[in-house]
Amino acid sequence: MFEAMANYLVYQTFAFSPQDPWGAALQFFLADMPKLILLLTCSIFIISVIRSYVPPAKTKEFLTRRGKGAGHVLAALIGIITPFCSCSAVPLFIGFIEGGVPLGVTFSFLISSPMVNEVALVLLFGLFGWKVALLYMASGVTIAILGGYIIGRLQLEHLLESYAPENTVVNTVEFHNFSQRCQSAARFTVELLRYILPYLTVAIAIGGFIHGFVPEDFLTNYAGPDTIFAVPLAVIVGVPLYNSAGGMVPIVYSLIEKGLPLGTALAFMMAVSAISFPEMVILRKVLKTKLIGIFAGILAISIICTGYLFNLVV
Repeated sequence: MFEAMANYLVYQTFAFSPQDPWGAALQFFLADMPKLILLLTCSIFIISVIRSYVPPAKTKEFLTRRGKGAGHVLAALIGIITPFCSCSAVPLFIGFIEGGVPLGVTFSFLISSPMVNEVALVLLFGLFGWKVALLYMASGVTIAILGGYIIGRLQLEHLLESYAPENTVVNTVEFHNFSQRCQSAARFTVELLRYILPYLTVAIAIGGFIHGFVPEDFLTNYAGPDTIFAVPLAVIVGVPLYNSAGGMVPIVYSLIEKGLPLGTALAFMMAVSAISFPEMVILRKVLKTKLIGIFAGILAISIICTGYLFNLVV
């Protein structure tokens, strides 16, 4: 629906040519901006309602009762079964922090949820077979566990922002009926969207510019099998873009068909789904810039190493 509306506005109403990079950039923005707002609105509201039924103490106990090590593993595994993109995983990440879950454990979820989910795994299995799907899942979960563990060991809680919009902690209020839960969740949704919308608009605009002005064959031309820096380049190109892991699988398949090595293509997929610039923009409201940089750096290095490993063993 959003694609069709954007196409109509850009190519018929505004009369851009499909070959015009400005038209392609505008089409990307007009298609993705409302789609992302709708996705975030629905996911934030639903998660907020669910959180109203779960006391913070229970969330913390569930993820840490067997120790922080087990908490990292459990949080990463929960990430697999939550069909979130990087941006829509942030509200649940905030809920974990509010619930007193250790910071490193929350990051294990934040890494795993967008990078590895059941939709992406099914598509990978269908297109590449069970070995590639299993290797991707194992590497994604490993990155999530190790990344969260490292952040936890660094003790970076002082780099959390004092984020407290009105009615943020919806699950500390006593509710008498479902209507009250929905009203509280709706207020929280509006507050959070109001905070992030200006920054999100800029992030999607940057992604649209890259979509319009970076040639489709850029990666295959400059990140081919004979290029030693192909994997880092794929990660750098992937960061400003935005897509879910499931949505990236057909793109990865197309890149591999054009000659891009499997590890390089999957590193590109991981970067787009797990280190997207829009996600970093949203996280800025709850994390200080230094912590975002540490998180993105750990994730980027891990993905680059994984891409090189894939290229060696597959």
